[in-house]
Amino acid sequence: MHIAPYDNRNKPIVDVEDATVPLNYFNIVKMKKGEAFEYAVPGYETCIVPATGTVDVEVEGFAATGIGQRTVDVWDGEPEGVYVPSGAKATMVCTSDAAEVFVAGARYDKVLDPFAVRADELDLVQYGSDDTKTHRKIKHILGTKYHDKVGRLLVSELFTVGAGGWSGFPSHKHDTDRLPLETRHDETYNFRFKPNHGSGVQMLQREDGKPGDAYHIVDGSTICLDSGYHPCAVLPGYEMYYFTILGGLSQRSLVQFFQPSHADQLETIPGIKDMIAKFK
Repeated sequence: MHIAPYDNRNKPIVDVEDATVPLNYFNIVKMKKGEAFEYAVPGYETCIVPATGTVDVEVEGFAATGIGQRTVDVWDGEPEGVYVPSGAKATMVCTSDAAEVFVAGARYDKVLDPFAVRADELDLVQYGSDDTKTHRKIKHILGTKYHDKVGRLLVSELFTVGAGGWSGFPSHKHDTDRLPLETRHDETYNFRFKPNHGSGVQMLQREDGKPGDAYHIVDGSTICLDSGYHPCAVLPGYEMYYFTILGGLSQRSLVQFFQPSHADQLETIPGIKDMIAKFK
């Protein structure tokens, strides 16, 4: 499902028990200097990640100051975040001139401890190549490093490297719990383009060998993925970014099932197996 960009007025874009991705939660919060925003999401653990701007965050007595150092756009430096336990009250205060903040969530009942993720504590992966049109950089905010501190939530930033190319290829899905082959993880993206008048396409093929759907994605588009194979691409001459939320049904570790028609491409893309191992 494609949600075109709109002024959400700090209300969830993907709310709890969403019809398409019930395991996900997503909000974009925009503030000016000195403004505060408070929230709590019962039954969902969340992560606060400034797209741009800087915020101070307090979560049930835990404090993290100066979260987020980017000013121009999501390409302007490394991400930072704060993990917020399920149902906990979180308050963020904008300390820069303005801030745009992503709030990612996954359904999870157990209450864990809050913590901050600083720029030097990310899990970084780069794979693919210009020749295969798959050159990509991934910045895991809640990645393998925090497996024992988070319930079901995986949060990452994904970038195409260079101008134009494919992401999420070879095509894969993760809509069914059937270990060891695959896990059920709902997924939500928010896209940005550089320059911002760029655009791309999100493909969604429900069954191997049958025609699927395609969505025209623009700067600020949100995509919700409940099932099917889902590669995406950016127009030549533009860079693409997407904020990624994964929420598992029964476990945190993601097991992707690669589309049989394209699975042999795993052997052609440099570093892709390291990328797969990092989505845990």
